[in-house]
Amino acid sequence: MMDSLHLLETEFGTDRVRQAIEAVKNFQVEIPSWIFGEFGGGRFGDYMPPGFARNISEKLDDAAVVQKLTGATQKVAMHILWDFSADGHTGDYTTAKRVDQLAREHGLKIGSVSPTYFLHGSYRNSLAAVEKETIDRYIDQTVFGAQIARDLGDHLVTIWLPDGSLYPGQISLRIAAEGVKNSLRQAARQIDKDVHILIEYKLFEPGTYSTTVADWGMAFMLANEIGDNAGVLVDLGHHPHGTNIEQIVAQLILTGKRCGFHFNTRYAADDDHAVEPSGEMARIFYELVSGGVVNNPAIEKNWAYMIDQCSSRENRIHAILHSIDSLQISLAKAMLVDEKKLTKLQQQDEIILANRFFNNALLNADVRPILAVARQEKNLPVDPVQAFVDSGYQDKIEKERK
Repeated sequence: MMDSLHLLETEFGTDRVRQAIEAVKNFQVEIPSWIFGEFGGGRFGDYMPPGFARNISEKLDDAAVVQKLTGATQKVAMHILWDFSADGHTGDYTTAKRVDQLAREHGLKIGSVSPTYFLHGSYRNSLAAVEKETIDRYIDQTVFGAQIARDLGDHLVTIWLPDGSLYPGQISLRIAAEGVKNSLRQAARQIDKDVHILIEYKLFEPGTYSTTVADWGMAFMLANEIGDNAGVLVDLGHHPHGTNIEQIVAQLILTGKRCGFHFNTRYAADDDHAVEPSGEMARIFYELVSGGVVNNPAIEKNWAYMIDQCSSRENRIHAILHSIDSLQISLAKAMLVDEKKLTKLQQQDEIILANRFFNNALLNADVRPILAVARQEKNLPVDPVQAFVDSGYQDKIEKERK
């Protein structure tokens, strides 16, 4: 391992390698409570990976194991109607306080809070619903989510809406857009300004003809309507194939708005898969690093980073550990790029030389020694996935949770 680290230091410089090690040590990403529970599973069947968590207590048990193995996931993202509800229909503050206490007992914290707009009565939309009582219920849930985020969580609310339509002519596109905007405004007026609101977007689903917040431009316009405490939540699986996501990231950084990420991998559509290290992910992290919105000492400038994936056949904890590993690999690669040298090549119009220099770090560098050193310095296992396999925890939960 030390020989491999020395090779990286020879190519990229000792200082730059050291900075990459520190960046990996400091990187934090929220993990979703729902990845461990009875969610997803197989959309066209009833298969659930063995040992799935049956309640919030077991979700936090699993999340604590991930934190113990990675040291990077102290915060757990929560969904109101899955995690803070007694009846699955409305949020319950007493339940939220109990979850907060449970999280602290596990050495964890409540992270972002997501209102659950897509259950129980949202078949005719949520914030743009036809029925006023549905709109009112979801506005109330949004405000409730902000209260939990302020009192118990990370002062962060994430919003994804199922509003849209299946066929042309089914709804008025303008009225739907206006309804979402007015409802969000109404909710935002009741939310403290120290609570940050991130608006997610999605190309389709469940609205296969129209999704009311379908792209980052629509989400950005809504964030502007809400105010300075709102930004855009980028989900990697929510774009057409071939979309240059790193360019979207660069544009959002230029706006100065604090935005956020739902990390995952998308092969066909949606956001089902665990994160894998790729050129795209490394390029995204380069924009985040060079834009000063990850591991920035000025904490208020950092974006919010979360994993959002839906494991179907694979082991849930394997998948989340794999995602964290992949994100750390991508961050380490981004840290190796010498921006001054790259800028000089760009200014000299050395197109291929700039590309090769860029890719030497982002595609060709083997940064696993950087991750190994970072983990050893934090007294963590060098390979968290193998450490989990060796721990026997999976056998334990499969027996206990039958």
